[in-house]
Amino acid sequence: MASWKGIVGTGFHQEDFKDYVAGLSFANWRPSFVVLHNTGIPTFAQWHDVPGATRMQNLQSYYRDTQGWSGGPHLFVADDLIWVFTPLTVPGVHSPSWNSLSWGVELVGDYSKEQMVPALRSNAISALATLHGALGLTPSTLRLHREDPLTTHLCPGATVSKSDFISLVTAELTTIFAGEHPDMRAVG
Repeated sequence: MASWKGIVGTGFHQEDFKDYVAGLSFANWRPSFVVLHNTGIPTFAQWHDVPGATRMQNLQSYYRDTQGWSGGPHLFVADDLIWVFTPLTVPGVHSPSWNSLSWGVELVGDYSKEQMVPALRSNAISALATLHGALGLTPSTLRLHREDPLTTHLCPGATVSKSDFISLVTAELTTIFAGEHPDMRAVG
């Protein structure tokens, strides 16, 4: 079994997540992009059957003890909280071709069968904008798990639109960093 990297196991509201990420140092590892996933199991309908902290411990047991992996995805985004799983400062395990290059973000639910609720979408957009903003990543680099050439399933689900997420994350970044960029149209 690979050496387990540990988990953070903490759920954050959007503003607290922004503060948390702002306090991290990426001196030892800097991902180049984000890979978007969905949990599939548990479905969104099942997610709140177990308290979040217990869910994190159960997922740790699954990834570490059952799968024998060194880590898991970095985030689990639910409708109420953004859960940090694998520390954001180390590579996770979530997409065979891209583990060493990317953050893995799981949307709680099965988006081939379920519709994403607005609160989960809002948390996802905020979390993705926070990650992209923290390292100056361009939202157009966002990838869906199904784009990994070594992935054989339709993750993050048929109802998840990459272009919609890129547009929404770009708009959120513009809001977060409003006023920090000069209007180049006014430059002579």
